[in-house]
Amino acid sequence: MSLSHLFWDLSGQTMCIHRSMFIVAVTISWVIHGSNAAAKPHHPCLRDGDRVILLGDTFIEREGDRGFIEAALVATHPDAALTIRNLGWSGDTVWAESRGVFDPPAKGYARMLDLVRDLAPTVIFIAYGRNESFRGADGLAAFRDQLRTLCDDLQTATRKEIAEDVRLVLVTPHPFEGADAVHRNAALAPYAEVIRETATAREAGLVDLFADLAAALPRDCPATENGVHLSDSGYAAAAQVFAQTCGPREPDDLGDLAAKLAAIRPLIIEKNRLFFHRWRPANETYIFLFRKHEQGNNAVEIPQFDPLVEAAEAKVRAAARRLH
Repeated sequence: MSLSHLFWDLSGQTMCIHRSMFIVAVTISWVIHGSNAAAKPHHPCLRDGDRVILLGDTFIEREGDRGFIEAALVATHPDAALTIRNLGWSGDTVWAESRGVFDPPAKGYARMLDLVRDLAPTVIFIAYGRNESFRGADGLAAFRDQLRTLCDDLQTATRKEIAEDVRLVLVTPHPFEGADAVHRNAALAPYAEVIRETATAREAGLVDLFADLAAALPRDCPATENGVHLSDSGYAAAAQVFAQTCGPREPDDLGDLAAKLAAIRPLIIEKNRLFFHRWRPANETYIFLFRKHEQGNNAVEIPQFDPLVEAAEAKVRAAARRLH
């Protein structure tokens, strides 16, 4: 059966070309790389008191300003006192190539591990692969190796801070949309498969946006603003996937997720705004980096954000409990 016939058998109806490309791309991945159904990653349940880090590229950083995914995690665990910190960095890769700022990536990578150690997470969501996929097939082996290294380094960094190994949840990138979507998703599909394989091999959790995001979208609704970055609709669909994967095992337990997200997202966005200023202050070059000899004395003020962040998160938890 051809891919075009398989697509129409799956969809059963005519859709707009924008959304069709989205579904076709996921179908191509499924046909070429398989469903990996023989060995599935663990169900990434969250527990009361979990300290969660969202680590990744532009997708994660923008989530901090949108709050959909974090709201879904909180709303589906209303009785769990979750602490969630967003460490997304636009344009980043598994090598921390964006985090070096004025230093080599290796220093940015080391700073990232230091920050993770300080936060002592019990759960880390790892969302990479999109930027790396532009290297094509030639970059796949290096991505696989560095993803494994990153997982090892994150567990090593936190091993002395928590009683058990940090639980990892790997996240596949969502598909591209637009005129070049089929080509770009054909390059992205092997990277998504490496993420699946890594999650299975490590007995880690998996949130498979590459395979599952399309089904969570309203009919004929594009997921992105520009073919690359998720729109509000795209983030709402991603939140649905996260909720179904990490939340209650029975879908009926999710209730009216959209209403719950609307109620707590503003509080989460405000909390994330405060935390962003805590870990990425606008003048960090003068406070922490190569010009700290000029204003480094102001670094003592940065921890003053901590009680503000904690108070904001307490409001999020209280709002989530009121929804149930």
